[in-house]
Amino acid sequence: MTPKDAQPRPAVTPVGSNPTPLWGMTNEERVRRIAASRDLAFTDQPTGPTILVNLRFASDPVWIAHLTGRPGTLVSRNGVPALAHVTNAAQREAVLAAMQAQAPVSPEAGMDEIRAEAEEGIFNEALRKREQPFVELLVPEAVPGIERASYTGAYKGVTDLLTKYLWPEWAFALTRIAARLGITPNQVTAAGSVLCIIATIAFWHGWFWTGLATGLVFMVFDTVDGKLARCTITSSKLGNAWDHGVDLVHPPFWWWAWAAGCADYGRPLTDQMFWLVIGTMLFGYVAQRLIEGAFIVRFGMHIHVWERFDSWFRLITARRNPNMVILFFLLLVQRPDWGIIGVAAWTAISLVVHLVRLFQAMWAARHGERITSWLA
Repeated sequence: MTPKDAQPRPAVTPVGSNPTPLWGMTNEERVRRIAASRDLAFTDQPTGPTILVNLRFASDPVWIAHLTGRPGTLVSRNGVPALAHVTNAAQREAVLAAMQAQAPVSPEAGMDEIRAEAEEGIFNEALRKREQPFVELLVPEAVPGIERASYTGAYKGVTDLLTKYLWPEWAFALTRIAARLGITPNQVTAAGSVLCIIATIAFWHGWFWTGLATGLVFMVFDTVDGKLARCTITSSKLGNAWDHGVDLVHPPFWWWAWAAGCADYGRPLTDQMFWLVIGTMLFGYVAQRLIEGAFIVRFGMHIHVWERFDSWFRLITARRNPNMVILFFLLLVQRPDWGIIGVAAWTAISLVVHLVRLFQAMWAARHGERITSWLA
């Protein structure tokens, strides 16, 4: 057991009050949910190690996670303490006085300070990347900007080109509406699951435009449920399993249904081509997932955050969303059969790229190179 492991886990204590709602809840409720998500006690009468949270500020949930293992550390904004992990009564009184006076903490408290506005940010151990989590004064006029920062911060790691460029604004608007209406992430996932099934049926019957339109709404919902859960701090094991389960299972069914629907559309694949396409996509889909898992096991990070090329390739690699772009453009010329063949070909190419990158990383590590994320 390391000294860090032996440290007692702090409680979380709100300081002050703030009537300004964020994502449809008070700041105190938001802090309570963040504490619960980290299995930290939430109390207004601390006695031991405690993370004090100044409710005048709204902050990224990452900060509480970051401070949990860093006793004697505070996070400030323009000199005023926003969060602080205190370990004794003297530190607690000094920080409480500073928060109430909106002034810097006395140097006699012996606290290490992290300035939230500093450009260097912090290193996120879980994501193996450097980032700059937000800390902002929570007042009504700042809510839109804080909610946007919170939403943007919910995009963890790298993603595909559609999720990054096409619908962030749609998903952001829907996430804000859902939060204010009290719609839960699981309800969004349920609606998306129904749309996913409808799209599969449409593809099977060759109703490709209907399937693409339905699938587009589903893909936006697939973004909204995760972002809603992170922004409102309402993630659950059921929700995670449901969301990730649907994400993992449905793409092969979509490709199979599309290939079968080409016949009803009037552009049938030959039997040989049908099975070649299906076999390539199924093998490539499973193999790429295994390669990504192997990279995580071997190097402790995702393959797509290793070097800049890998993050760029994640934008277009043969996942569901980039594949849908291929299908869309070839459907424009009324060749859905070419579309599904193109998806199979791109799946094979992407598989080769990932396999090569895995071997390159293993070769580099064997020759003494430290494999780290370029985002660190």
